[in-house]
Amino acid sequence: MSSFYSKKQTFFSAVILVITLLQFSCGSSEKIVYFQNAKDFETIVDTDTFTPKFKVNDIVSIHVSTFDLEAVKPFNLTRGTEASANSVPIDYLVDNDGNIDYPVLGKIKLLGLTVEESKELLKEKLSEYLKDPIINIRILNFRVSILGEVRSPGRYSISGERITLLEAIALAGDLTIKGKRDNVTVIRDFQGTKTYTKVDLTSKELFNSPVYYLTQNDIVYVEPNKSAISSGFIDSRTSIAISIASILITSTIILVTQLNR
Repeated sequence: MSSFYSKKQTFFSAVILVITLLQFSCGSSEKIVYFQNAKDFETIVDTDTFTPKFKVNDIVSIHVSTFDLEAVKPFNLTRGTEASANSVPIDYLVDNDGNIDYPVLGKIKLLGLTVEESKELLKEKLSEYLKDPIINIRILNFRVSILGEVRSPGRYSISGERITLLEAIALAGDLTIKGKRDNVTVIRDFQGTKTYTKVDLTSKELFNSPVYYLTQNDIVYVEPNKSAISSGFIDSRTSIAISIASILITSTIILVTQLNR
């Protein structure tokens, strides 16, 4: 009889230990799941009016069109002969003073202006030479760098005029399991001044962050969590825990089989 009770006590102890191990393995989800404080069917209105502004070292494409094709030619210079299929439009670098050197007009300051503001400025300056010009401006070197605990760290070119932090992270294949989601850093440089902004991906407040929309040449850094820093120790401990759990489950099955005999 005492042997029966001893086996029964061992059985319940094993079950409790297995449950504890399972709870421990699931507890880390609080550090992994995004937007944890967002409620079902909650509506968050995007009130952000962010538009990128030109920075030093931006490469800018400018194309001017109008009904008078001859009059507009001096403002749309190309590399190579005009009749050549290999001719490409000339682009413009925003220099350290924030200017581009534009044909006929000379130095034009674009630093700190949005694309729309730049269009209006050029229209005003071109009105002396052209009637009702249509101007298209694009930033050619809009890139963001994503470093740290993501699946594919690197530098990514952006085709549009803006990109969100979440879209940039998606380009890099999302964070790894070892990425610290509540302490992502966005490094931004404007006119030689760097700002460091911390972002918590596990909170819906991310959408109100001033760095939710990235600007050209922003750097996103995902800090490794404690498990990554001590990965050797944690990995070995996890393997041991899994082995113990496996043994306990096997032992539980054997005990149940014996008790039912």
